[in-house]
Amino acid sequence: MNITYKNFKIAPLDLVESEKLFNLIDSNRKRLEDFFAGTVSKTKTLHDTISYCREIEQKVLDKSYFPFIISDLNTNAFIGLIHVFNMDWNIPKAEIGYFIDAKYEGQGVISKSLDLTIEYLSEVYQFKKLLCRANSSNVGSIAVAKKNGFIFEGTIKRDYKTTKGVIVDLDYYGRIF
Repeated sequence: MNITYKNFKIAPLDLVESEKLFNLIDSNRKRLEDFFAGTVSKTKTLHDTISYCREIEQKVLDKSYFPFIISDLNTNAFIGLIHVFNMDWNIPKAEIGYFIDAKYEGQGVISKSLDLTIEYLSEVYQFKKLLCRANSSNVGSIAVAKKNGFIFEGTIKRDYKTTKGVIVDLDYYGRIF
């Protein structure tokens, strides 16, 4: 997958670009720590991020995790991440998560990128359902999900542990194909 639109590109994460991933996460760490706890905790340093990317490489080969990077073609910087995980190939279904660099919020970049990624996933992997989950306070993420056809399915109580150790409820949104 390599999709280009406007000044942006969506492509699979490449191990050689670990430093760009670290920079993206590090510059957004505070705003991501409650919603991307696993990724934030595994990317505290560049060395940690390189190790994490090696882990990811194997998961991609196993078809258990697909990370897609959004890049700004003008700066060649990573500006967002869309990742697909918790696959159930019997259905097939998966969970999808996403974030955009704070400087790009409100410009529609993550919504369009998510739309294009979902189209790719449904064509190539024939997913029958995608799920995303968000804390009800994460209104931006919920708005992106709804804009991309996800429908509220319910709230799971005490479903997620933040990096601060707080266990929170999550709202689940689903999209059926």
